[in-house]
Amino acid sequence: MVSPVTVVKSEGPKLVPFFKATCVYFVLWLPSSSPSWVSALIKCLPIFCLWLFLLAHGLGFLLAHPSATRIFVGLVFSAVGDAFLIWQDQGYFVHGLLMFAVTHMFYASAFGMRPLALRTGLVMAVLSGLCYALLYPGLSGAFTYLVGVYVALIGFMGWRAMAGLRLDGAAWRWTELAAGSGAVLFIISDMTIALNKFCFPVPYSRALIMSTYYAAQMLIALSAVESRDPVEDYRLSKAN
Repeated sequence: MVSPVTVVKSEGPKLVPFFKATCVYFVLWLPSSSPSWVSALIKCLPIFCLWLFLLAHGLGFLLAHPSATRIFVGLVFSAVGDAFLIWQDQGYFVHGLLMFAVTHMFYASAFGMRPLALRTGLVMAVLSGLCYALLYPGLSGAFTYLVGVYVALIGFMGWRAMAGLRLDGAAWRWTELAAGSGAVLFIISDMTIALNKFCFPVPYSRALIMSTYYAAQMLIALSAVESRDPVEDYRLSKAN
């Protein structure tokens, strides 16, 4: 097991640009009522820094580890989705929704289907159903179906992120904790967006949405560092 101190020492410096870009976003706090390419760039900048974070481990690392590559591609779609959502009031909300749906498919694929963890899947299915039931009265038209599909996808991603989570024993891995925590924060962020858009105004919604979103993306990117594929090779390398 890699100690948290070792993680901070090895990965912390590579995340400095991300933290700086996130601070720039919150310090500038450009009004969402006046969308522009500048505000899109400022919003996407932390995600660009997470691209660089993964690339800092070497292109060879990404090419050799499909799960890390999928997380990287998911971050690319996330940035496109962020840009679309800058202009959501101009009719681009659905475009952003679709980009993040693709993101969750890539993330779920990166997390893999082992272990299956059916009980975790059942819990996530119930929670996803409850979330959709809460949103349903405020949905109309195509959003009735689009939001339903999106909730199912992010719930599936959350299941796969948390399926491998173990907090005790020799199987404990900090990257799995990062993936599970990131998925939970992503769900909180997106649920806040949905409640604020379709149900009722959420106090300080933008601050809550963006803080949980950036933290979620950072944790998911961090989970790619200790690649999950293949599991057998990982265990063998640890044994040696």
